[in-house]
Amino acid sequence: MPWECFEVAVENKVAHVRLSRPERMNAMTLAFWRELPAIVRELDAGGGVRAAVISSTGKHFSAGMDLSVFQGGALLDTSTVAARRRFAAKLAELQGSLNALAQARFPVIAALHGACIGGAVDLATACCLRYATRDAYFVIQEINIGMMADVGTLNRMPSQLPEAVVRELGYTGERLGAERAERLGFVNGLFGSHEELVAGALAVAAKIAAKAPVAIAATKQMISYARDHGVAESFAFLNALQPGIFDPEDIKRALAAAKQGGAPAFDDLPPA
Repeated sequence: MPWECFEVAVENKVAHVRLSRPERMNAMTLAFWRELPAIVRELDAGGGVRAAVISSTGKHFSAGMDLSVFQGGALLDTSTVAARRRFAAKLAELQGSLNALAQARFPVIAALHGACIGGAVDLATACCLRYATRDAYFVIQEINIGMMADVGTLNRMPSQLPEAVVRELGYTGERLGAERAERLGFVNGLFGSHEELVAGALAVAAKIAAKAPVAIAATKQMISYARDHGVAESFAFLNALQPGIFDPEDIKRALAAAKQGGAPAFDDLPPA
């Protein structure tokens, strides 16, 4: 189906989701927040997508939240109990849109170029992997307009960057350049141009898509759980998860293909 803010294509088990409003610097409008989770859940539901790349168009990845999301100002009102409840409900809705990326069974890769500001940083932190052009930069813009970031950056970034760096960015609103971001581990790799970036991210997605999708989905789930829990708890979770997803047939396929020098053919995930 046509989308207002995105272009979506699926090829060889890899989904490519592109922000497609370059004339607005891909600002995140109301339609953006509705469409993104719908796209991700639709791709996940069929079971045939094994990895996804989110990229963008134009000069910048995204200028972040479009102020039209709060058109009229009513949602920004916190002067009464009822108003605060409306504010909290909208906040949870926005957070849920990006949570869809983390909740999808397949890994999601962000291909970031130019400016990645405010809500776009929230989006980047919700992805499994991040690649960027050398001229890309990240800004926790919310502090520059007198507010605290609240859609995911401050929740996820402390496990993706050293705490002192997150505090620096969150307190000052200054730019984190792509080269420093890579040195610190926030970005997995750098590319010289937008075209090279997208091609590189899609190549990584293709490598993931060639692996056993049940094992990839479980690996994503396991890493996320271990990030949020202690070692003993994560071992208990692993010992409950592995017996349910362990598939000797996938192992046989992988070993046979390696012996023959070919690519194994794995079954897709079951429909969700």
